[in-house]
Amino acid sequence: MTGFALIAATGYSTSPQVTGKCYAADYVGTTPSMLTTAILDMETAYKAAAASTSTNLNLKGGLITGETLTAGVYEWGSDVYFTAAGITISGSPTDVFIFKTSGIVIAGSAAQVVLSGGALAANIFWQVAGYVDAGTTSHLEGSFL
Repeated sequence: MTGFALIAATGYSTSPQVTGKCYAADYVGTTPSMLTTAILDMETAYKAAAASTSTNLNLKGGLITGETLTAGVYEWGSDVYFTAAGITISGSPTDVFIFKTSGIVIAGSAAQVVLSGGALAANIFWQVAGYVDAGTTSHLEGSFL
């Protein structure tokens, strides 16, 4: 991750751009073992998302600006991108959203992911084969694997 204003603490950093704590392998204390556990957990989640059955294939060819996405598994054989008009993820607090792409995810400058209907970021998973390019002042929700 780059572009974050990190503020060092003992064993972790904080940032105004991140909710929670940021860790790195060279931090002191238990951080290296915590990162090993996190990597193993991420690999498990990535494989589980990859194995999930897709119900929405290649929505809008990957250009999802302005879309409202409901619970389910979405899959693209291309890049996925949205602009400042953003996207809305709509569902209940128990709904799960899985977004799979064999390409990259591009959120343009000022792009927003808006949650509605009680949808929770904890239930949103982006399984990305490439990388994520988040433009300046963009706001994303979910776990990126």
